[in-house]
Amino acid sequence: MMSKDLSNSPDESLYLSIQSIPSLATDDVTENGQSNNGLKTRNFALQLVDSLKNSLDIRELIDIELVSGTDNKRVPAHKIILSCNSPYFSAMFNSPLKESNASEVLIQGVDGETLEILVNYCYSGTLSITEDNVEKILSTSCLFQMPNVIQACCNFLGKQLDFSNAIGFTLFAEQQNCDDLYQLSLNFTAKNFMEIYQNSEEFLKMDVEQLSTLLKNNDLNVTSEEDVFKALVKWINHQDDRKKHIKTLLPLVKLSLLSPIFIADHVESFCTTLETQKIILDALKWQLIPERRNLSADSSVPRKSTVGKLLTIGGMDQHKGSINIESYDPREDKWDVLKNMPTRRLQFGCALYMDKLLIVGGRDGLKTLNNVDAIDLQTMTWTSLSSPLATPRHGLGLALLKGALYAVGKFKKYFCSGHDGWSYLNTVERLDLTTKTWSCIAPMQTMRSTAGVAILDDKLYVVGGRESSICHRTVEVYCPHTNRWMGRSPMNKRRGGVSVASYNGGLYVFGGHDLPVKNPSCQRTPSIEIYDPITDTWTLIANLDMGRDSIGVAVLGNSIITIGGFDGTNYLKTVEKFDPQTKKFEKLKSITFPRAGACVVAVGNNQLSGCSNESFFSTPAMSHSSSV
Repeated sequence: MMSKDLSNSPDESLYLSIQSIPSLATDDVTENGQSNNGLKTRNFALQLVDSLKNSLDIRELIDIELVSGTDNKRVPAHKIILSCNSPYFSAMFNSPLKESNASEVLIQGVDGETLEILVNYCYSGTLSITEDNVEKILSTSCLFQMPNVIQACCNFLGKQLDFSNAIGFTLFAEQQNCDDLYQLSLNFTAKNFMEIYQNSEEFLKMDVEQLSTLLKNNDLNVTSEEDVFKALVKWINHQDDRKKHIKTLLPLVKLSLLSPIFIADHVESFCTTLETQKIILDALKWQLIPERRNLSADSSVPRKSTVGKLLTIGGMDQHKGSINIESYDPREDKWDVLKNMPTRRLQFGCALYMDKLLIVGGRDGLKTLNNVDAIDLQTMTWTSLSSPLATPRHGLGLALLKGALYAVGKFKKYFCSGHDGWSYLNTVERLDLTTKTWSCIAPMQTMRSTAGVAILDDKLYVVGGRESSICHRTVEVYCPHTNRWMGRSPMNKRRGGVSVASYNGGLYVFGGHDLPVKNPSCQRTPSIEIYDPITDTWTLIANLDMGRDSIGVAVLGNSIITIGGFDGTNYLKTVEKFDPQTKKFEKLKSITFPRAGACVVAVGNNQLSGCSNESFFSTPAMSHSSSV
């Protein structure tokens, strides 16, 4: 960033144009600058600059006078110097226009002081930028197409950005075509939108086109879409004649992402015209008829800040396993280490319940565990459930099943399956959160470990996995109403170490291996399949960039995020966003530490702050000794 006083900062544009003049000296110049064939004068460029400035001061060989349009001040110069520093003047003096032969040129809309500053800059490469002159210098340097001066002004203004002037800076930069300043101030406004709309007078003074541009920005840093609606209401209510703009601006609020209660209590009473009532009705239809949703429509694409964050927990790495939890902010595209697990543990199950992140089973070296630990995401403290699994398990899957049958007050049931020690299991346990105890439900039809587990249509799906010397294609679904497992159509490929995500009425599976990993013929697949429960069919839809297994996956907004994995040689840091609509990937910021088999969960913005109002765990987290 540039400092406020730039008078001692030489600019390179004139320097470079002088140094580009071919030297008359040959290659065998001696140390004192002389040779048998010629002469190379040291500091020649600096001497030339001084000579040119002196020629200007004494008005020697002056061939043009620039006249400022606002106050008629006359500023002498040399055409060649102006042309070397400004494409604007180069075009003027090297064209058939009358100005090319004129002895004076009128520069409309420019004051004399600013004109003189920029002419002097063409001779010296220095100028002083202050709060009083920066806007005029920036505007005029944009006219004269002087990129170094433009950049210096943008850097100076960037340091002055705050809540009170960010919107004004954005509009000014747009008018002057200053892309860097425009992007800087736009990002500042988006990042601090809550503070700006609540406290800035500039927000209330925006016209409808300016507000429209702002509300279209998916980078607005808001907790929920409710904040965007409240900002719109505040702007409308500031002046009585703005109500006519509601029908234009309301579609820019993603109403389909608001709760029906909020729409009924706040939006309907504010929007009373037929046009706006139709907009509200369309939003409610989107919520009530999911099979007709157009998920690619901008109105249904959540803003980055409203989708929450991702937590990536543990996993295998080149050492003995990762113990840290990393947090991903999609708006900043940034990873941070949030917390460490109390001990090293591998191949555990993980799920989010209210503000608690539960970690179930797993193994500590060779010892298979049955304990349940949790971290409170609001207080960041670890606790343990006093009632462990009936059977120690690692390589298990864990999923929270939503269903009325399993809902008691605010509590729900957990399901997990896997293998205890090195024996493969088909048994499944359920955690009743009302009694905080585990019990067994009907066993699966097939023993399996490292399977993919997900919830779809209030049923528990288990896909793939491995058993002894084979990997499975088979799929089972558990109905909590009947306590029965049913088979479903198998996947197109065998997949152990498979990853699965439930999204928009379908199951998406990523990667996996076709044989146990110790088998030399084991191949890791890059393929992705989707399951349609209505037709009971699997379809291959896309490929990862490489074959890998043990990928961490989670749904975030309208995308499925894939994290890390193992390609047979390396543990990976790769993070990608998969768009189920386009079936294409977008690279995201890599995770800090390479890992495979990490648990990944999406958490809401309100789940990482504030105070917990639930006391589900009561005993301190226990340490687990390693047997490796």
